[in-house]
Amino acid sequence: MDINGLRTFFEHRTPDILGSENFAKFSLLLPLIQKGDELHLLFEVRSLFMRSQPGEVCFPGGKIDPGDKGPDYAAIRETHEELGIPMDHISVLFPLDFILSPFGTIIYSYVGLIDLKEMKLNEAEVEEVFTVPLSFLLKTEPTLHHIQLRPEPEEDFPYHLIAHGKDYNWQIRSMEEYFYFYENRIIWGLTARVLKHFLDIIRVSPDRLDK
Repeated sequence: MDINGLRTFFEHRTPDILGSENFAKFSLLLPLIQKGDELHLLFEVRSLFMRSQPGEVCFPGGKIDPGDKGPDYAAIRETHEELGIPMDHISVLFPLDFILSPFGTIIYSYVGLIDLKEMKLNEAEVEEVFTVPLSFLLKTEPTLHHIQLRPEPEEDFPYHLIAHGKDYNWQIRSMEEYFYFYENRIIWGLTARVLKHFLDIIRVSPDRLDK
């Protein structure tokens, strides 16, 4: 193949994340609700019987199914399944940046608007829900801590094939962990990271809500 053949072959190719076909893909919704004249964000408390992260605070969301029309549809579907809200009472307003986690997942996040007139919690997944005024969150700075991620090669790792062998200088990555506190609630982990991203976007807007 010559250079013109290569150019033709790659002409309409769209770049993606290398290896993304092997990543698990999830979608989240940051649900806004109107309470009187104020906007609130709704949070879930995961069922105490869940195998993964029982009792932790999270946003509605879950794994994107093959039949979903897209990540935004998955966010609506998961919110419907977890909160029992009719799908036509859930709307996506805009997307946030997606997260490529060090644990082999891609997380898509959307800010949405929900109507709570009809809600029936899926008790297998959701213990309870609560809301936090958006104005409170915009005026609140989270506490920041760090987690060090250290590579741990397997026992049969071929050190003899790399420079410096077992003395190779592996890079250690620091991951930020944010903590928000509201009444007796603690919001941290992925939920806090996505929340802070959303709030930071609003703060740099000329029409910011906390003026």
